[in-house]
Parts: sequence; structure tokens; C-alpha cells
Amino acid sequence: MSSEFDNDDFRVAARLMEYTSCNLFLTGAAGTGKTTFLHRLRAGSDKRIVVAAPTGIAAVNAGGVTLHSLFQLEFGPFMPGLRRASSGHRYSKEKLRLIRSIDILVIDEISMVRADLLDAVDDVLRRLRDARRPFGGVQLLLIGDLQQLPPVVKDDEWVLLQNHYDTPYFFSSHALNRTEYCTIELTKVYRQSDPRFLHLLHRIRSGHVSQEIIEALNARYIPRFAPADGLHRVRLTTHNAIADSINASEMARLEGESRIYKATVEGKFPENVLPADRELILKPGAQVIFIRNDASGEKRYYNGMLGTVTALREKSVLVLPEGEESPIEVVAGSWENRRYEIDEQTQNVKEYVDGVFIQLPLRAAWAITIHKSQGLTFDRAIIDVAGAFASGQTYVALSRCRTLEGLVLSAPLRPESVITDPRVNRFIATTAARRPEDSRIKVMEDRYFISLLDDLFDFAPLAAAYEDYRRTVDMAFHTLYPSVVRKYDETDVVVDEKITKVARVFRNQYVALASDPDASDPGSRLQTRVKAAAAYFLDCLDELHAVYRDTPAEHDNKEIRKRLKNHSAAFGEALRRKLLLLGAAKDNCFTVADYLRSRSRSFADADSAKKERKTKDTALRGARLKDASVVSEIQDSTLFAALKAWRLEESRRLGVPAFRILSTKALLNIANERPRTVSDMLDIKYVGPATVHAYGDRILDIIRETEDNHSPQA
Repeated sequence: MSSEFDNDDFRVAARLMEYTSCNLFLTGAAGTGKTTFLHRLRAGSDKRIVVAAPTGIAAVNAGGVTLHSLFQLEFGPFMPGLRRASSGHRYSKEKLRLIRSIDILVIDEISMVRADLLDAVDDVLRRLRDARRPFGGVQLLLIGDLQQLPPVVKDDEWVLLQNHYDTPYFFSSHALNRTEYCTIELTKVYRQSDPRFLHLLHRIRSGHVSQEIIEALNARYIPRFAPADGLHRVRLTTHNAIADSINASEMARLEGESRIYKATVEGKFPENVLPADRELILKPGAQVIFIRNDASGEKRYYNGMLGTVTALREKSVLVLPEGEESPIEVVAGSWENRRYEIDEQTQNVKEYVDGVFIQLPLRAAWAITIHKSQGLTFDRAIIDVAGAFASGQTYVALSRCRTLEGLVLSAPLRPESVITDPRVNRFIATTAARRPEDSRIKVMEDRYFISLLDDLFDFAPLAAAYEDYRRTVDMAFHTLYPSVVRKYDETDVVVDEKITKVARVFRNQYVALASDPDASDPGSRLQTRVKAAAAYFLDCLDELHAVYRDTPAEHDNKEIRKRLKNHSAAFGEALRRKLLLLGAAKDNCFTVADYLRSRSRSFADADSAKKERKTKDTALRGARLKDASVVSEIQDSTLFAALKAWRLEESRRLGVPAFRILSTKALLNIANERPRTVSDMLDIKYVGPATVHAYGDRILDIIRETEDNHSPQA
């Protein structure tokens, strides 16, 4: 996929994300294509990707969800070492499946993510996935520019956090610093092309502001500046109140009737992430900004384009874009509030729409805040940063403009308005050393290739699931079906000796063979050994699968029945997925891309197997035979089945659990002893006088009926 990118920085970043497990901080100045990289990665990757952001608006813009909603995090500081109130039982089965299937977690606008929030994400991922590995083994793609907007941390929160963190920024995360993460800084700027302006922006971004830089920018200060007719200039301000006041004042100056366009909300769309005004008030002559690209595909407007309202209609607005001769009709667009889940059909990570917000993609734009201007580009803008209060604000405002000539300062720029954080500057000074050389990337690729082989031939999770299920089987059936337990005694040897121990020895072989430069070639020794090993382990798992398939699924004790069901489901899913992965490895060459696709398909096939198990008896899907299949304990399976059918019918008639009528152990003993009289029945273990009094005659009738049906005359 890296060949699809058009510059070296993109290609290196894509190579790291696709062919290694390295965590990556992708940074760069405004306009260097960070969002473009994300879109292309999502479209072309074989890995399962989930996108999140620290705020609702950032999540909507990135086409993702918030970190808090994805991981069900509490608001407030995360204190390392202290258990959170949230725990695994709070997560739905769907959320657990989603979190456990993520390959890449993308966090956009990482500059606004606090260190403790990133550690909270690590805490959840390690609890729900792999406690031994940072972030539970999930690969991170952290996208953003630390020279732009910083994280929000209140004074009282920092009083608590400063005892644990050097800075509030994400790079102080303890979990992140336990990983070998890389940094790629995108250097090709697509927004601006003037070398002089780029130089000025670079100096502002880095905080290296000399008097010469200030004077060069202050040449764009024009006292009492008034835009020429027909030329739109948006004013970028530091505070919402200033922008709202300017827009209201300018709107009031216009003649003509105003019209209110009310948004429509379908489903769930939280108020704090609304991408447009719930009530948009416009007049003819109003200066507006488009707040999204033209969804029609005609490219009549783009996010950040300015224009003038020429006419108001009931459900649309005519807007004359700057530089155009004819107005265009603008109709309502829609934004989606998304969430991630596992698709039930494909088992891929899929975005689901919780709600839709429908509104004209316009906003009154004589003025907007610097915060809301992130991601936008203007040909002309008036910059008001006299009230700058956060690091990066002045840089963000100035970098929205394509050219220096299109920029006008509303007041002279003062050095103190250029706010940078020395802690950020010190970190940035180390980022160049984090860009990996080609030789290091090759080492990481080789390591990742082996990690996927480890994933294929790692039977520890399967063995753990087997052990949980096997203990439950022993508890449930050691007296009822002793032959079943004896089969598991034999199967223990298969798991320990033929699977687990052999897999450990085989790892030494494939690690050594993977160092061969031709290891990915179909005829290489590695590929031959992998296919042979896959075939061997498939045979072993077939033995295990056969025992699992023939294990009874029922039990009279409610608690044991619940444990049996849960442990059976966990083991069955692990077993089926491993069978499917090994089957693919036996038939195909082992490559990174092919294995990732097989792993993704295994989720879908395993889920189909789970549904299939409920209705069909198929060995491939792991469907389990009924109790009647355990013939070593049941001498007359026909009678046993007839007794069970009667018990079920009686339990439904009376509205009580089946075991209240007669226990399975009692049914089993009756089927084996075949009593002829009521007196005979009283001698049978687990059959009491009350049962004989209530059901004895009916049971004897069933015994006689089954004998008649199987007599030679019948």
C-alpha cells in the first residue's frame, strides 16, 4: 500500500503501519497532509482500524468516535497505579469483541490528548486484551501537531497529576514510553507555497521569534482595514464571545428579512459535538463559510470556502462563492454521529451511525474562533491574536492563510502573543532521532513477520480456554457421564504433549528459517515447514474437536449449566478460529497481507459457526451432539430420548424447570435399569417415593411403548 502515496514521508509511514507493529507519531506543520494520510490508510489497509479523538468535534471531523466513548472512560484524572471504577463487566459483548479485534488505534488531534488519558486507554486495553503488553498489543497511530492546540488541564487536576507526570502532554504517558515508538514529521507543505511565508510560519511554530520575524509579519498590520467590496475576509479571533458579537453586529447591519433554518436531528447526536448551528440565521448579503465539502461530487464548494448569500429560499440558500460569477444553490447536508462495532456478517470493524445531523453546510463568517478554524484554509483573513492565551493559537491562526499577502493583522503582533511551551520544544528536539532508518524498519518488519507466525502457532490462549472448559466438564459430568471425563483425560495428553510442547520446539525452527531473505517465496524452506506444521496441528486439533463435539451440553444445575455454556462458547470460538487459520496456512503461502486477511475472515467464519451451532449438527462448525450420543453411559438411547421428551413436555405444562420433574441422573438410571413395576422403580438411585407416586405409571408406560416399537413384530 505504501506505493500508493506520493511522497517519501507518506511511504515510510505507510510501511510502518502495514508491515510492522511499531507505534507511530505522525506529525507535521499545518497543511502537510496528515488527514490525507489517514484517509488513504483507512481505505487501503488490511489491518482492522478504529479512529478516535479526544473531543466530540475532532471525532466527527476525523470520522471516528471519542476516546471516552470507545473505551467507556470516566472523566477526570487517571491516576496511575489506582484501579478505576470501570471494569470488564461494564463492557457489552459487542464492545469487548470490538476492542479485542483492533489492529490499529488511530488517535487524531493527539496534541490535545493528556498523558493520563493515554494511560487510561492503556489500562483498558491491557485488562481486556493482553496484560503483558503496552496497550494490550494494539498498534497506535498518533496524528497531530504539538505546536497547535494543547491539552486542557485544570489547575486542581494538575495538582494531582504533577506527582505522576512531567508534563500533561501525551508524550509523558508512561505506557507510551514503554514502547519503541517512532516519529515521522511530514515536511512537504501543500497549503502554502511561498518560501518566505513558510519560513515565517516555521519560526512562529517553533517559537524562535526574532524582532525581524515580528517586523515582517507586522508589515501586514493595516490600521482601520476595510475589505474591498466583493472580497471576503474572515476574522479569526481567540474567543467565542468575540466572534459571536462580530457576527451578530454585521448581520444586524444588513437590510432585508432574515430567515431561520432549523436543523433536523435523527437518532442520537450530542449537543456538544454539533458540527453546525442548530438554528442558522441568515440574511441576503451575509458573509458565510462552507463548513464541509460538496457532497454531490460536483466540487462546487469546499470546507473553508467563503461566499455571500444572495437569496433565501424555504429549504435552500443561494450563495455566490468568492471568485465566481454565478451563485450556487446550497441545500442541507448531513453529518453522522458514529460508533464502532463488529459487523455481524463480515466480522470486520464497522462504523455504525447512531445519529444524523442535517443542516445547511454554512456558518455566518465575518468572524470565527481560531479553534473552529483548525483544518480550514483561507485566501484572505483578518487575524486577531491580541488575546492569545494558549500555546499554538497564533501559529494556528496565521497558518490558515495560503499567502502572506492574503493575511491582515487587526493589531500589531507582539512577541508575547506567540506562545510556545518549552516542554514541547524539548520533546520536538528529540523527534528527529525517532525517525527510523531503512535498516531499522527492516528489523521491525522481520520482527512483525515472526510475531504473526507466533500468533498462528501460539496455542497458549487455546490451551487456557480448554483448561477452563475441561474443569467445568469434569465438575458437571464426573458422576453422570464418566466416559466423557475419561475422554478428556486422554485429550489432556494431546493438548500438552502433541500441541503445546511441539509448538514451543517448532518456534525455534521458524524463527531461524524466517531470517532467510527468500522466506516469503512459495518454495522456501520456511513456507514448506509452515504448511507441514499447519497440517500436523490441524490433525491434532481434529482430535480435540471430536471430543468437544460429542460433549453433552445440558445439566440440571443452573450454575453449572451457565458455566458450561460460557466456557464452551469461549473454547469453541478459540478452537474454530485456530482451525480456520491453520487451514488457510496449510493451503496458502504465509505472507503478512494474506495472514491479516485470513485473521479478519476468521472472525466472520467463527461467528457464523456460532450461529450454525444453534441449529445444525456440523463437525466443521463445532455443533454439539445431544446427550443421546454418549452411548457408553446410556444402554438404551431410544428410551432415554423418550423419557427426556416426556420430561420436557411435563415441565412446560407445569411451568417449572425440567430437573424439578426428574433429574438427568434419574432418567439415565431408569433408562439403564428398565424397571417393570413401581416397586422396581423405588430401588433406582435418585428416584424417590414422591416421584414414583406422581409419575411412576407414566414412566412405566413409556418403557412399554419403546419396547413395543422395537419388538420384532413392530
